Amino acid sequence: MDHFARLGLPAALDLDAGALDKAYFAGQRQWHPDRFVAKPPEERAKASTEAAALNDAYRTLKNPLDRAVYLATLKGVELPGDGKTIDDPDLLMEAMEAREELEEAGTVQAVDTLAAKVCGEFDRALKGLGSLFLANDKPAIRKALLRLRYLDKFGEEARARRTNIERSTG
Repeated sequence: MDHFARLGLPAALDLDAGALDKAYFAGQRQWHPDRFVAKPPEERAKASTEAAALNDAYRTLKNPLDRAVYLATLKGVELPGDGKTIDDPDLLMEAMEAREELEEAGTVQAVDTLAAKVCGEFDRALKGLGSLFLANDKPAIRKALLRLRYLDKFGEEARARRTNIERSTG
C-alpha cells in the first residue's frame, strides 16, 4: 500500500496539511501500539508494523520535496538513490558556482542574501512541478527534482555556513 492510500488521501503533489494531519492522527488512534499491550503477540506485531508504516507515510508526505520525490517514484520517474548525484551539466555548474559564492560569503548578511535567493528559487521550482506532473513529463520531473534536491541541500549548507560565521565572530 502506498503512503497516500495508507492515509486515505489522493496521490497528489498538493495536499491539504490539515487533511494530512487529520488522517495521520486517526490512523495513530487506530494503530498505536499502546492500544495493543494486552492483545496477542501477532496483533501487537501488526499494530507496531502499521504504526511504523503510518509514521513513515506521514513524515514523507508532510515534507513537500519528499512528497514530490515519492510521487515521482510512484509515477515511474527514476532518480539517483543517494540524493547527491548531479548528472545534469548545467545544474552541476550552477551548484559549483553557488557553493563558491557561499564559501566567499564572509558575513551573516551575505549568507542570508544567498539563502533567500535560493529559497525563492526552491519555492518557484516546487510550484512548477505541478504542471510537469500533469503533463507526465518524466524527464522534466526528474530534472526538476534533482534541482530541488540541490537547492534544499544548499539551504542546509547556508545554515551551516551562517552558524560557522556567527561562531567565529561571536
